[in-house]
Amino acid sequence: MRYEEALKRLEVIVHELEENELPLEEALKRYEEGVRLVRYCESLLQEAQKKIEVLLKDSEGHLVRQEFSLFEE
Repeated sequence: MRYEEALKRLEVIVHELEENELPLEEALKRYEEGVRLVRYCESLLQEAQKKIEVLLKDSEGHLVRQEFSLFEE
């Protein structure tokens, strides 16, 4: 599953849970699925963070590679 697909499914689940119309058992199933999707999306973002590099020019105009962080540390 792609990140975008997982995120869209997560949005559907959140909407379903916010409506409060699901029976308890179904709501718990959706919640569990949502937790799995959040963990999956987080792992994809962490993998992407490790791969992303930003090319910057130094003072002499040479390109220098610098790691890019998706999350502030």
